[in-house]
Amino acid sequence: MKWAIIFLCWTGFALFFTSQSYMFQARSAGTIEWKGPLFNWLLGSYAWFALTPLVLKLSNRFPLQRGKLLSSVGIHALAAPSFNIATIVIFVIARGLIVGPLPDAKLLFESVWHFVIAEFHGGMLVYWVIIGVNQAMDYYRRYRDRELAASNLETRLVEAQLDALRMQLHPHFLFNALNSVSVLMRKDVDAADRMLLQLSGLLRVTLARSAAHEIRLKQELEILERYLEIEQIRFQDRLTVRTQVDTSALDALVPQLFFQPLVENAIRHGIADRETGGVIDISAERQNGMLRLQVRDNGPGLNVSRGNLTEGVGLSNTRSRLEYLYGSCSRFEVCEAEEGGLIVTAAFPFHTETIIEVEAKR
Repeated sequence: MKWAIIFLCWTGFALFFTSQSYMFQARSAGTIEWKGPLFNWLLGSYAWFALTPLVLKLSNRFPLQRGKLLSSVGIHALAAPSFNIATIVIFVIARGLIVGPLPDAKLLFESVWHFVIAEFHGGMLVYWVIIGVNQAMDYYRRYRDRELAASNLETRLVEAQLDALRMQLHPHFLFNALNSVSVLMRKDVDAADRMLLQLSGLLRVTLARSAAHEIRLKQELEILERYLEIEQIRFQDRLTVRTQVDTSALDALVPQLFFQPLVENAIRHGIADRETGGVIDISAERQNGMLRLQVRDNGPGLNVSRGNLTEGVGLSNTRSRLEYLYGSCSRFEVCEAEEGGLIVTAAFPFHTETIIEVEAKR
């Protein structure tokens, strides 16, 4: 494919200068001799095509780059007239073989010398154009290689950062869950035992999917349901959870363990200290190419100005993961509801392919 393109380039080169020859004839003589100029330019171009592999090899062996520039220029300055004369010799011999008769040694020398005088400077220019184009393409290839390497490095860095954030959630969640079991052990041993069984099942599910940064929304809701079963044992009728999910969004990919820290935060700060308990509303919907996820409670709210809000592990971890996965395309907001309580809203592009894999392909 590469050499087919190079062959077409040389053909285009010949046709371009053939058209110039036709225009000159029409201007000066009023008539056009069609075959001669076309034949000569094609034959001369294909002579250069035959030597192009050697020119490219020499160009790659002696590149015009820092540290080698002077020596490379010197070598190419010597090579240019050599290749120029070589193409002329090929042209003269090939024309003699095709058109006939093949000239003897004396006529061959005279013909070569004639074309050297007539075409030498043009041939030198052609040689340096080949070198220049090849060097430019080599610079571009190296630039693309560096760009790809930097992209791969950035992807691996993001994956490592996401791994760290994800692993931060596991001990945080496990500590809080075991703390709840410890509290229940003093009040209701049977309930504590049931909570441990539910916790075991939840950990089994999350660890089985721990390699993935994103999972389907329906899988994330299954994990959330198992977590809520644990909290339901602890709070019983004091905890009411209402879920509203757009069925068209169930196959969307979301950060793994997205809902759990937000719901845990809502329970801990919005419901746990209230004797009457509270309500948590969880929603997921698809809007204009975005996936909007929300966790809302009817607790006391922030009780501080927004500017003084200190985010704990759950909120800060979730915000960071969204930034790493979706960048400026994501949105994460924490605000008080007018009727009381806290609203946590996240939005990011609706997608069904892993974001990191997509970026790597680009």
